[in-house]
Amino acid sequence: MADISKGERRTGLVNGFAAYGMWGLVPLFWPLLKPAGSMEILAHRMVWSLVFVAAALVFVRRWAWAGELLRQPRRLALVTVAAAVITVNWGVYIWAVNAGHVVEASLGYFINPLVTIAMGVLLLKERLRPVQWAAVGVGFAAVVVLTVGYGQPPWISLVLAFSFATYGLVKKKVNLGGIESLAAETAIQFLPALGYLLWLAGHGESSFVDDGAGHAALLASTGIVTAVPLVCFGAAAIRVPLSTLGLLQYLAPVFQFLLGILYFHEAMPAERWAGFALVWLALALLTWDALRAAHRGARALAAAPVPRPAAPVTETPASQV
Repeated sequence: MADISKGERRTGLVNGFAAYGMWGLVPLFWPLLKPAGSMEILAHRMVWSLVFVAAALVFVRRWAWAGELLRQPRRLALVTVAAAVITVNWGVYIWAVNAGHVVEASLGYFINPLVTIAMGVLLLKERLRPVQWAAVGVGFAAVVVLTVGYGQPPWISLVLAFSFATYGLVKKKVNLGGIESLAAETAIQFLPALGYLLWLAGHGESSFVDDGAGHAALLASTGIVTAVPLVCFGAAAIRVPLSTLGLLQYLAPVFQFLLGILYFHEAMPAERWAGFALVWLALALLTWDALRAAHRGARALAAAPVPRPAAPVTETPASQV
């Protein structure tokens, strides 16, 4: 990141705000697709996302990765797992928004960093700093408070958080770029999704067929709504520090939370506020600890002695060994 100009960083920040802003405002989009049900919307999202990213890859002529992926069964299996997990995430999120649970959906993305850390400890045997342990403990307390408030565990939030954390873990192992990864995942989703849409049409239950050209265009635009923020995120990721991206990621659930309260007028009783306050405290601890660690690392790097150039060494010809 040191060799990136100020202009490039500014471009990265703009793209980062755009990506997380679009993800934060997407709850406004899914209700526009009614009377389509959540499953039909999900299937269209899979189909049209592949159409959009395939067109983009044809335009930029980036296909070499596909052949390599097909020759690596283990990576292909991981992509299949990622496709399955993100299908659950997308489906639950679309249903939650259209069923009036925007606030609970936003909670899932607030607690996602805590779940990611917990999975790192349990699955990857990572070691946490004391402040990170404190944040995880506060997050667990928040889930307990919210369970009491809801009268049941906040399952929408937990499913979204665990599915997205699992998705991130698998994607890290696959190590594909954003557009390439989305293309591979939606290619796996494509045939089941298309089959379901054809089944709906055959039974006279397809809103894409029955509700006019405007509604059909909105359903087709799910591919653009899925891919464009990802393109912006990719542009940001190569231009701004990881610590900056880590702070920007909170924009999306903040926007979703505000939409749930101010636009969709969802109820927020006192115990729910208490649960969210605990989650925000945990995230504040995580952010403070991450910034402190980054600052220490930068100071250590700056204080490190600059290595002197080595004295020239005369190599012994091989014939004289």
